[in-house]
Amino acid sequence: MNAIYAVMDALLPFEWLHYSFMKNALLAMLLITPLFGMLGTMAVDNKMAFFSDALGHSALTGIAIGVVLGWESQMAAMLLFGVIWAILITFVKHNSKMSADTIISVFSSTSIALGLVILSRGGAFARYSSLLVGDVLSVTQGDLLALLLALIVTGVIWALLFNPLMITSVNAPLAQSRGVRAKLTEYAFTVLVAVAVMISIRWVGVMLINSLLILPAAASRNVARSAASYLRLSVLISMVCGVAGLVLSYFLNTSAGAAVVLVAALVYFATLPLRRK
Repeated sequence: MNAIYAVMDALLPFEWLHYSFMKNALLAMLLITPLFGMLGTMAVDNKMAFFSDALGHSALTGIAIGVVLGWESQMAAMLLFGVIWAILITFVKHNSKMSADTIISVFSSTSIALGLVILSRGGAFARYSSLLVGDVLSVTQGDLLALLLALIVTGVIWALLFNPLMITSVNAPLAQSRGVRAKLTEYAFTVLVAVAVMISIRWVGVMLINSLLILPAAASRNVARSAASYLRLSVLISMVCGVAGLVLSYFLNTSAGAAVVLVAALVYFATLPLRRK
């Protein structure tokens, strides 16, 4: 890591990068934001805007269950419960006549209520309140390695799923007629989103995770002219907003996650008039 820090000092001689925690935060942003830029495109196309919100809320329940079971690793508990919750939401959606937004809302409300009930027993919730807004400045070198691995694995799986997901989102019956296993593809995508959300939740926060997934993709959709440009622009907007929000939070001494979301919101509203053209 010292070599990477040296390169950053040489290429980016800015005052805000003099601190190791800011270097780690910048690297984390460059690893987290491409994940959400990629996954957000399909979340927007498949009208799953609140899906990541439900998964973010389920992180609290995952931690709560881990506490009850005596697990030392919060991340393992969140990942396990998040994946199970994502599969359950998708299963109920496919086997129920209720609308998708209703199902997601029911699961979201249930998970956050259950997590709060368990974690707030005896007034102990204060220990976990940081999860609500996240803290990217707390990223460690070990966390960066985990994020790099997650980005690589997600990129490989995404390359395999992109075409099936795209044709399924456009026309599911056509996808099935072409031999695409639409339901299996959707399950794989929801699990991928669940893993990305749970890995990032400590630094982005439960309250902001959905915005980081949706806003860059929504902004990209306003200006993109093809599927390829839609994906590229979403990743680019996500990364630019991540870095800009981090720098802004440093000078304003405010939450980095909130600053990133505000910058992404500004980009969305700036590109909104271009959608009509």
